[in-house]
Amino acid sequence: MSAAKDVLIVGAGLSGCLLAVYLARRGHRVRVYERRGDPRVAGYVGGRSINLALSARGLWGMAGVGLDRVVMERDAIAMPGRMLHDREGRTSFQPYSSRAGEAINSVSRGGLNLTLLEAAAAERGVEFLFNHWCLDVDLAGPAAWFNAPDQKNVRVEADVILGADGAFSPVRGRLQKVDRFDYSQTYLRHGYKELVIPALAGGAFAMERSALHIWPRGGTMMIALPNRDGSFTCTLFWPFEGAHSFAALPSGPGVRAFFEREYPDAAGLMPTLEEDYERNPVGSLVTVRCWPWQHEGKVAVLGDAAHAIVPFYGQGMNCAFEDVRVLAGLLDEHRGDFGAALPAFQEARKANADAIAEMALENFVEMRDLSGRAEWQYGKRIEQLLHRTVGDAVTPRYNLVSFSTVPYASAQRRGREMERVVAAVAERVPVPAVYDGAWERAVLEAARPLLGGITPVGGGA
Repeated sequence: MSAAKDVLIVGAGLSGCLLAVYLARRGHRVRVYERRGDPRVAGYVGGRSINLALSARGLWGMAGVGLDRVVMERDAIAMPGRMLHDREGRTSFQPYSSRAGEAINSVSRGGLNLTLLEAAAAERGVEFLFNHWCLDVDLAGPAAWFNAPDQKNVRVEADVILGADGAFSPVRGRLQKVDRFDYSQTYLRHGYKELVIPALAGGAFAMERSALHIWPRGGTMMIALPNRDGSFTCTLFWPFEGAHSFAALPSGPGVRAFFEREYPDAAGLMPTLEEDYERNPVGSLVTVRCWPWQHEGKVAVLGDAAHAIVPFYGQGMNCAFEDVRVLAGLLDEHRGDFGAALPAFQEARKANADAIAEMALENFVEMRDLSGRAEWQYGKRIEQLLHRTVGDAVTPRYNLVSFSTVPYASAQRRGREMERVVAAVAERVPVPAVYDGAWERAVLEAARPLLGGITPVGGGA
C-alpha cells in the first residue's frame, strides 16, 4: 500500500466534498480550496442552481461512505413520474417505471452541498479554505496558486491535485495548455431561470408533490421540483432569442400576462412571479468534453470539470458521484497509487461520460417537444408493457440510466435498440379504444420476433 498522500481538492461543491470524505477515510490528508464563502456561515446563494434529481448512481456514490441514507432522510422527495401540464391547465401523470418503488428524488443543491460539506469537515485530516480563487496550477510540482482573502497570491504544494471545480474549471484550464489536449464546449441556444411556487398555508403543497412537473411547449418548457418545505423550485428553459424567449420577455408588467397564457395553472400559484423573474439571472447551459482528464498521475479533473452536461436527464450530479466512487475503488485496486489509479479512472469513465452527455441533449427534446404528443405517450405504454411482462431483458433506457449503475454507454446502446422495437410494434398495433388484455397480447405477439435484436447489458459503473 502506498503511503498516505497530501491531496489538494479544488472546489468544495458536491463532488469535491464527497471526494474529500472518501480520501480522508483512506488515510490521506485533504485540503479543499473553494472560491466562494463558507455556506455554513454565509448561507447558500440561490437563484442560479437547478434543483437536483438524485437517482441510483448518486445514491451508490454516497453509499460507499454511508451518506445515502442521511441525504434521503434529510432532504429527498421521491418522484415516481412526471406530471405534464398543457396550455389549458389539464394534467396527466406518466410513471417513470412500470415497477413500484422506482423513483428519482428531488433534492436542493444547497441542502445537499451543506450535508456533504459537514460530513467532510467532520473527517479527520480534512481542512477547508474558503474565499480562495484558483489562479493557476503548476503541473510539475504539483502546486496551485490561489488568490487569498487578503488579496495576496499564495502557492500551495501537494502530492496530488484534483479539480472538482465545475464546468469552468481553472484546473482543467491549465491542462488545456498541455500539448495534444482535446477540449470542446458547446452551448445550447436555451438558457434557464429559476422561479418559485411557494407552499400554501400550513406548509401544504400547491400541486402534486410526488412528481416532476413539466409544462412542455414545443421548443421551450418549464419544470418544477418539490421541496421539503412545501414549495416548488421552478425552472424555465427558454431560448435566449425568439418568440418564446428571454429576449422577448425581458421583465415588466407583461410577465404575468404571458404566464397566464402559456402556464395558466402555474401562474396563479406564483404570487412573487414578477419579482422573481426580474431578480433571478438567466444562466447558460453548456456541454464540456475533454481528454485526457489527468496529467502524469499527479493532476486530474472529475465531475463537471471533466464532463459538464446539460441537466435534462438529471445525471450531472449522479455521474459526478459515480466518478468519485469509481476513483476510490481504483485507488483501492492499485493500493493507493494515484499514478496508476488516475489513468485507469479516465479510461473507465470517458466513454460513459460522452454517452450521458449525448443522452442528456436528446432528453431535452423529449421533455420539451415529444412528451406531450400522443404518439410518444403510446410508445411509452408499449415500452412499459414489455418491461413489465418480459422483464430485465428489455429494460428501457430511462430505467437503466436512472435506476441502475449499468454503464451509460451500455444504456445508450440498449435505448437505441428498444426505440427500434417500440417503433415497429407501434406500427403493427394501432392505438386501441381500450387498453385491455387483447391489446397487451397483440403487443407481445408483435414484439416477440423483434426481441432477438436486444443485446444483454450487465455490470455496474
